[in-house]
Amino acid sequence: MTFSILLLVIAVLFVIAYVSGARRARSLVTPGVTLNSLPGHYGSLVALWTCLPPLLLMLCWGVLETPVIDRLLAAQLPAEVQAEGGNRISLALSKVRNLAGGANVQADPELAPVVLHLKDLQSRNSMLSTTLVLALALAGFGFGLRRLAPALRARNEVESIVKVLLFCSSGVAVLTTVGILSSVLYEAWMFFGRVPVFDFLFGTTWSPQVALRADQSGSSGSFGAVPLFAGTLMISMIAMFIAVPIGLMSAIYLSEYATPRVRSYAKPALEVLAGIPTVVYGFFAALTVAPILKSLGADVGLEVSSESALAAGLVMGVMIIPFVSSLSDDVINAVPQALRDGSYGLGATQSETIRQVVIPAALPGIVGAVMLAVSRAIGETMIVAMAAGLAANLTANPLDSVTTVTVQIVTLLVGDQEFDSSKTLAAFALGLVLFLVTLILNYVALKVVQKYREQYD
Repeated sequence: MTFSILLLVIAVLFVIAYVSGARRARSLVTPGVTLNSLPGHYGSLVALWTCLPPLLLMLCWGVLETPVIDRLLAAQLPAEVQAEGGNRISLALSKVRNLAGGANVQADPELAPVVLHLKDLQSRNSMLSTTLVLALALAGFGFGLRRLAPALRARNEVESIVKVLLFCSSGVAVLTTVGILSSVLYEAWMFFGRVPVFDFLFGTTWSPQVALRADQSGSSGSFGAVPLFAGTLMISMIAMFIAVPIGLMSAIYLSEYATPRVRSYAKPALEVLAGIPTVVYGFFAALTVAPILKSLGADVGLEVSSESALAAGLVMGVMIIPFVSSLSDDVINAVPQALRDGSYGLGATQSETIRQVVIPAALPGIVGAVMLAVSRAIGETMIVAMAAGLAANLTANPLDSVTTVTVQIVTLLVGDQEFDSSKTLAAFALGLVLFLVTLILNYVALKVVQKYREQYD
């Protein structure tokens, strides 16, 4: 039985256990005997006992299944393959799995017994896992029903189990972040073992291509990331110059000036921009905005590249407007009406109230919206790749072609790559720098929010 079918069966058992537990609890009520908790709490407790153990078993089984099967298969591989070890065994196991899955791969007579053994292991594994999961679910169902008693504190137990589940969920999120950071740190450490940190952070030439022969030019590559940082900063600044003023003024208009009818149409229309795929923005920037800028530049005697930072920044700014506008609008609407009434009572006009009361009170949320927009701009890839190009030029002219950190990460990891070369490892070093930048931005936003929130609590 497949994993998805097992999940469906467990979901059905959850409903059955809940209903059965609630009915069982109601049947325990007799004259002079009352339940400690509501019948629904007893049903929830039985349902949790029925479903949680099988789900934990499925999780552990899924983690251990692949390595155990691989170890059993490796022992069945031909002796010469086992003698080579390492990558040779991994390739052979991959081919065995492809053949067992029916992939169109050239058959290898030496691997035929291993393929049959894998199919047999998969069949036994499916049967054994299904039997154990269902048996554990039924055992939990029976155990839960037997524990039901009028004096049982079902509500307390359910809440304790839910607290543990919530803690585990938050732990998964934290561990995922730690895992991502650890992998990036390890690969970046490998890169910095080959390329000095100073050369990477302050070098002005980015040419990660490694030649096939040592006598070719650039055989060692150049990994100066300053052009990438400069291009990222330039495009992000252009985008923010567009998004922040327009988004903030749109939020002020929608929350303070617009009638309910106008707001009901304007706000959804503005938020539609957030749902447009970035590749569509990239097409728009490359096929519409860039030619217009090039034509306007030629009219005034300026040389504008067909792929420019200005075109990418303008379109990216339009894409980010909903992030600033929607979040700022929600924050401004959350400002207590009493603050506005007090300002009006002192004789302030509406515009003065907005400037001197509403905006300062909403400043922490507005800063958070701006920082979110900045992070979105720094992490954008598709628009830059299509409208700004891939050339790592160190320039302060927004009319030239530039590139960003994210675009280079994608470029370095496209296709079949060897993860022991400086060219590929450079992507992890760039990712580490990008992570540190966003971490600093979030820290700054947190400090600003903490500083100003205390004044308006």
